[in-house]
Amino acid sequence: MNFSKKMYIAGELTDGVGSVDVFNPATEDYVATVPTAGFADAQRSLDAARDAAPSWARTSIAERQMWMGKLRDAVIANEDHLRDCIHYEMGKPWASTQEDVDSLKNALAFYAEEISRVHDIGLADRAGTHCHRLVHEPVGVALAFLAWNFPLLNLAFKLGPAMATGCPIIIRPSEQTPISAYAVGALCHQIGLPRGVVQILCTDGYDVADHLSASPIPAMITLIGSTKTGQHIMRTGASSIKRYSMELGGNAPVLVFPDADLDQAADIVCGVKFSNAGQICVSPNRVFVHRDVLDAFTEKAVARAKAATVGWDKTADIQTGPVIDGRALARLTGLIDDAVQAGARILAGGTRPSGLPKGHFLAPTVLAGVTEDMQVYRQETFGPIVSIVPFDDTSDLARMANDCEEGGLTAYIMTCNLKRAEAWAAILRYGEIQINGVKYDIDLPHGGIGQSGIGHDCSALALNDYLIVKRITRALDAA
Repeated sequence: MNFSKKMYIAGELTDGVGSVDVFNPATEDYVATVPTAGFADAQRSLDAARDAAPSWARTSIAERQMWMGKLRDAVIANEDHLRDCIHYEMGKPWASTQEDVDSLKNALAFYAEEISRVHDIGLADRAGTHCHRLVHEPVGVALAFLAWNFPLLNLAFKLGPAMATGCPIIIRPSEQTPISAYAVGALCHQIGLPRGVVQILCTDGYDVADHLSASPIPAMITLIGSTKTGQHIMRTGASSIKRYSMELGGNAPVLVFPDADLDQAADIVCGVKFSNAGQICVSPNRVFVHRDVLDAFTEKAVARAKAATVGWDKTADIQTGPVIDGRALARLTGLIDDAVQAGARILAGGTRPSGLPKGHFLAPTVLAGVTEDMQVYRQETFGPIVSIVPFDDTSDLARMANDCEEGGLTAYIMTCNLKRAEAWAAILRYGEIQINGVKYDIDLPHGGIGQSGIGHDCSALALNDYLIVKRITRALDAA
């Protein structure tokens, strides 16, 4: 299988001055060597995006929709190859790769349609002496930094609104999962997308990436990544005034009240926690369970952890794949060790699954007796670890649930009492509150508050990050 890819800069597929080796986390086998950009490559992409911005902004909505449709058709025609790229570069179970590709197809279709709903707005003049219009225009060049956990889903959330609004976009995928993003660059080249409209290049390390964000050419920078990375990018980007749209870290709480449907609660917690090996920004991290149902919920969570299938076999029904690399695995085992030393108990998992001698695998894990002083409580886990925290009453629950140094992205409430659910939804300081379920789609806003981000991915709200509003005022002729 050929995973040799090139960067896509200034309308051409090109090599760079450097390269990075990609290894499959599930097997630790070499997959491919792909090029990385140097300073000259990065500057060439910036110049091409700057040069493309005026003409791309002037294109009609119909023309941009045409290009988005052509790219979507190319994605569909190459769907299996794109899925293979993800399957090998991050060891994602085969069934899970469908979500990434579907997200790209859906984003291109959704934003091609949604941009047609953006219209000029007329404003009344209180004195009756002028008429006013608010018009929407593209903000300019966009620069996107992507995380590795959903290689094409993350790309889709940036590419869709950028193309729809008329913003040239430079996409920097993670150096750990560049292959699928480069494959999309090859499709952009294949359909003949205008030069500089979309560019995809990887950098090995911070220096060249900092050159991109420090440049005055990007008018906005968007990121999917950690809060720490977001802070770094905002510091380097402060060389000029820019707009930011960032989906950052979180430490999602789950509140399981005594009247919750415990099977439903366990299905949701374990379903999100064990899929993608828990490497999901909205994954439940701290599961607060009322003492009255603690034993019953814990038993159900343990049963689901032990039943979860772990591996990478393309022909098998795999729920949990590997974590991204050895460093991530060491961090997770360190969190488990710290919790156990502080008094937590491992009820399931905690070690490498049997029968998998290679790969960066951690068996789905359930920790009981987790307390506030443990690192696994304080940090965003980003791994298949369910941390159960008992509570007796709600007097301190709001403080504990909202005590999240990394800000508030997602929180979960499990109760059959609608009044209680709505009251706690108002109390929790998170951008998304999921009650007795979990739902994400391209038409639903996705964003955090505080240290968890600025702006939104998905939905029509994402277009606002790529558009500026200009007021046009005209004096009326005197009577």
